Amino acid sequence: MKEYKVIFYPGGEEANAPHGENLLRVAAAAGLYITASCGGNQTCGKCKVIIESGEIEGGLSDKLSPEEIEKGYRMACTSKIKSDLEVRIPVESQLSDKRVLTEATSKRLLIPESLETLAPEYKLNPLLKKYYLELPLPTLKDNIDDYSRLKRGLKQSYNFPDCSISLSCLKTIPGLLRKSGFKVTLTLLETGNIPEIVKIEEGDRTAEHYCIAIDIGTTSIYAALIDLSQGEVLATASDYNAQIAYGEDIINRIVYSQKGDGLKTLQEAVVKTIEGAIHRVLKEADISEDKISYLVAAGNTTMTHLLLGLDPKYIREAPYIPAINSTLQIQAAEVGLDLPAHVCLYLFPGAAGYIGGDITAGVLGTGIAQSDELILFIDIGTNGEVVLGNSEWMVAAACSAGPAFEGGTIKHGMRATFGAIEQVEIDENCEPMLITLGHKPPKGICGAGLISLIAELLETGIINQRGKFNTGLSTTRIRTKGGTKEYVLAFKDETGIDEDIVITEPDIDDLIRAKGAMYAGVSTLLNSVGLGISDISRIIIAGNLGFHLEVEKAITIGLFPEVDYSKFTFIGNGSLLGATLSACSREMFEKADEIARSITNIELSDNPEFMEEYMAALFLPHTEEKRFPEVLKRLSKHRCRRTEVR
Repeated sequence: MKEYKVIFYPGGEEANAPHGENLLRVAAAAGLYITASCGGNQTCGKCKVIIESGEIEGGLSDKLSPEEIEKGYRMACTSKIKSDLEVRIPVESQLSDKRVLTEATSKRLLIPESLETLAPEYKLNPLLKKYYLELPLPTLKDNIDDYSRLKRGLKQSYNFPDCSISLSCLKTIPGLLRKSGFKVTLTLLETGNIPEIVKIEEGDRTAEHYCIAIDIGTTSIYAALIDLSQGEVLATASDYNAQIAYGEDIINRIVYSQKGDGLKTLQEAVVKTIEGAIHRVLKEADISEDKISYLVAAGNTTMTHLLLGLDPKYIREAPYIPAINSTLQIQAAEVGLDLPAHVCLYLFPGAAGYIGGDITAGVLGTGIAQSDELILFIDIGTNGEVVLGNSEWMVAAACSAGPAFEGGTIKHGMRATFGAIEQVEIDENCEPMLITLGHKPPKGICGAGLISLIAELLETGIINQRGKFNTGLSTTRIRTKGGTKEYVLAFKDETGIDEDIVITEPDIDDLIRAKGAMYAGVSTLLNSVGLGISDISRIIIAGNLGFHLEVEKAITIGLFPEVDYSKFTFIGNGSLLGATLSACSREMFEKADEIARSITNIELSDNPEFMEEYMAALFLPHTEEKRFPEVLKRLSKHRCRRTEVR
């Protein structure tokens, strides 16, 4: 089959592709992640590209304006290659600036100073350990086999009555023992009744003991390199999960996994991303991969299935049963990771189809399971999960908030990358002040910015509590375009995307539904155990969105319950925190399994009480005024000049 060369600008990356290949897939294979919220299902309209030269088939859509079509814009998800191509990825479609991930990683909580408080059972006790032996040389009188000599040395020096050995390790013993003068370091896997020798090294290598903790996020992959001899994080790295090219949320990825080689494609994509993060932390710390003893990874149930190459189909279908939700230990090479044979991969257990290992890790890392206080744990990211409880009991629920918090269904929504609007203030003349990530010209609005914006629109009276615009205000920023009312955040000459950035009434409706689902999930959990908001001692917020969030604004729109701000704690990446602690401590890793088994999952999809709570929450902040008295006091004092209220 004839192959064509495709060049992507502005970076100049090149890729070869067969006749008829999908342009979105070609970009992904070249490591370019074009925004595609729907995973190529032709519904989000965000994978716009400009065909600068060459011929394609398809690519037209009602998501493109006549002016855009005239300029050569096409949708990558429906474009099929018919010749050599030069393709430009416009700013609004790019998802390639990874610096914001790097900055966020350095700020995220890994092993905090208050570790004893957050995780009281933590102590440095790695999952695999190293032991140095100086063995007597063989003689005609002392002529036992090499393996028995190792076992004898372990018993005499460290009181191990017996041990087993992996075949790959056994093959290295004869030459390595003699090369080292019978002075060696053994790495032991101490699970079960008999420890296993998984690696042997020359000389005393006990100080060279490392592992990598990994958060397998739907959007991003984070990795932390840990010195196990000291319990210190030496380096961190992050990247966008390459699976983004095939869908920005887990439902779209499950759907994609059912198409042809979709499961294989998704598995290879996440493995490639993880390998990249591993290689970057090793390079930063100047440590070779053969020094790595093991990996500990946490991710939601779907991400874990896709990493393992397991069919996730039944996670999506009632009664939402995964193939596995328990702790798993395998060789890293078994999933395709290009690492030495001795490297183990430990995967965190989950509690249910939509309460995965990332939530178990977050609960573990924050010490909820060891606390006497009633704690509410909320993880807001591509998915939304809520856990309520303490050391005696825990209940959890997954809230179908949809992709609005990640910008997926918002006209000018985007992820939290440079140029994303993250904070908004509006003055009495309805004029906005915008703060963007990296202080770059605005390209769109991320989830935190969206929450900030809607709160400001509400407090100024630009929108009412149903999310509808007040057209009686003295401002040119409120307009109707194509039959849809919208507010202009930034005009074309102020942006970095050569078009006006707006928020529309349908965008606001999407956010109200998303925040309504999260709030209803919290309310349903509280109701299920006969408790109220006032009974909560602490609220812990985890996830990418929580990292940029303003609590006051989130309460204003009714995303979080109205409680004292001092009750809120933000931990950033809870999944990476839990994985890091468990990587350093066998007790913590074993505690994770106990936590997963003790969480009671409340299924919300067919829960009548949840639906009642959800419908009541489809208002800003809520239909019941008594739940948000302080917010309503502020709303009675609109800041913008107005002539009427609709």
